[in-house]
Amino acid sequence: MRHLKILEYALSSLVRRRYKNLAIILVYAFTIAVLSSVLFLTHALKTEASLLLAEAPELIVQKVIGGRHDLVPVAYGEKIAAIPGVAAVVPRFWGYYYDALTKANYTLLAVESDPPALDMVQGRLPDGPGECAIGAGVSQSRNVGTGDDLILVDSENLGVSLEVVGVFRAESRLLTNDLVVLGRNDLTAFFGYPPDLATDISVAVRNPREVNTVAEKIKRILPHSRPISRSEILRTYAGVFNWRSGMMLSVFSAALIAFCILAWDKATGISAEEKREIGILKAIGWETSDILELKFWEGIAVSLTSLLLGLLAAYVHVFFLGATVLTPVIKGWSVIFPTFRLLPAVDFYQVLVIGFLTVTPYVASTVVPSWKAAITDPETAMRG
Repeated sequence: MRHLKILEYALSSLVRRRYKNLAIILVYAFTIAVLSSVLFLTHALKTEASLLLAEAPELIVQKVIGGRHDLVPVAYGEKIAAIPGVAAVVPRFWGYYYDALTKANYTLLAVESDPPALDMVQGRLPDGPGECAIGAGVSQSRNVGTGDDLILVDSENLGVSLEVVGVFRAESRLLTNDLVVLGRNDLTAFFGYPPDLATDISVAVRNPREVNTVAEKIKRILPHSRPISRSEILRTYAGVFNWRSGMMLSVFSAALIAFCILAWDKATGISAEEKREIGILKAIGWETSDILELKFWEGIAVSLTSLLLGLLAAYVHVFFLGATVLTPVIKGWSVIFPTFRLLPAVDFYQVLVIGFLTVTPYVASTVVPSWKAAITDPETAMRG
């Protein structure tokens, strides 16, 4: 009961100084929201990338000419298939298409190129000429669905009409949001690819431990090739997102500095009014431990309120508002990618770290100067 009474008094004390505490909470919550938004967005994009690559082949083989990605001969597949440990080889036909109408990039993929697992929302995958299936993002941006025509402009600058026979989605929205699946003949004709060339070759390896060994053998027998493992792509995604999030944290360092100034201001002393309050409490019989508990609860109330408000604001900003402030920098390609909403993915370890790094310093900066005033003679404290 005694602790509840102290907690009740702590809350009433905060209410008496409502404007000062409200200003502190707003600055505090804004700082937490900025940090959390960057971390939430980075983690969500990493999660999307992991889901995207979960079904990807162990190896992707490209041809490199002059340091640039070039079309790879389909005949390379026969040489790769002869390497011990290779389970399957599939030439892939795909390419990027810039849609001037929506100002977005689409990925066109041949259905014969072993597309990843797709959850058909409507219809089916194409199985004939002039047919296509589209991702949910393309369907939304072009306002087309099953039975409608998707009109694109090919490499000869001629309009091509494709009948939409299906709309799909997948666990990763990065994968399906910009994807258009069509037949191989339609795709090669659209991009003007020669019949004996593919975009790249996917390679399935029987033993995951032998991926690097198989990649070395491919490089040895095909000097112009560049084998890329799934783990390398994952590391690249993680490295890029980590670097960009670090850059954003540097940009928003002003918010961190503001919070440090706030904590330092509280740590260097308390106001004369608060000293008089502590002196009165000591004079009427409060113990030093009671005053420290009082200030502890005040610090906890302010810091936890700020933490919850900051985390909530960051969650809404990232997963409901699309992180409009941070997305262009961290995504990098957002300006040419159909708009999509990230799947909510929060790392609770990050939440705990944010809470520890923000709550602990504030509570300490509240309790320590109060302890100095609490051990002072009550008469001296009441004089300020």
